[in-house]
Amino acid sequence: MTRVVESVAPDFEDGMTWEKVVTKDLEGARRFSEFSKRLGRLVPVPSIVIDDELVFERTPSVEKLKACILRFIKKRQH
Repeated sequence: MTRVVESVAPDFEDGMTWEKVVTKDLEGARRFSEFSKRLGRLVPVPSIVIDDELVFERTPSVEKLKACILRFIKKRQH
């Protein structure tokens, strides 16, 4: 999943930042736990979360991820 995000990130340099959360690390495990509580279930690993919303539970195509990011960028602008 990281490869797909890395491949689209340069297209959105000004509109997004991204971070890989490693659940084996203490901070990553804490974030996983907190988000799982808010979601009401365990967050799938791997997954993609944008603006605190779980958007992909499986690796999306490059095209689907780009379209999703564009929707979130447009939503923020309104």
